[in-house]
Amino acid sequence: MFLRRVARPLMMMAKVKETTGIVGLDVVPNAREVLISLYSKTLVEIKAVPEDEGYRKAVESFTRHRLKVCREEEDWESIEKRLGCGQVEELIEEAKDELKLIGHMIEWKPWGIPDDYECEVIENDAPVPKHIPLHRPGPLPEEFYRTLEAVSTNTLEDAVSCSKKDEPAIASGEQQSK
Repeated sequence: MFLRRVARPLMMMAKVKETTGIVGLDVVPNAREVLISLYSKTLVEIKAVPEDEGYRKAVESFTRHRLKVCREEEDWESIEKRLGCGQVEELIEEAKDELKLIGHMIEWKPWGIPDDYECEVIENDAPVPKHIPLHRPGPLPEEFYRTLEAVSTNTLEDAVSCSKKDEPAIASGEQQSK
């Protein structure tokens, strides 16, 4: 009886999360500490990537921001609200994934392209190799081709005046005369 009277109010003050509502994603009771640890480790590991690489700059930027929020806020609700990137458990998964990716990036070194590397350029009419996905954009609207023709033949003013005939008598924002 005594424990119920004492423990229940303490539990309410601690804002204990019962479930994430996501299948397979368990509640992490010490999520703040886990996030601080993961973000600190990320900032150490990313130093192996060259400073001028965009990937390093992006990772350092968002990781520093998230680490700062985690250090400033005491509870998981405040962290989730300030970051606006999902639940703290999801953030933990993302941080773990980022650490794995950093390891792969260090291994792959996508920034270390040799100076003598030659990239194959495929001309418009050349056949595309089978291992490259073929992407053909959809057709453009007919109005685009009319405008292109008008610009090419320096008759753009004629095309604009023709299109004004199709406009409504009253444009939005104008008032009708009574």
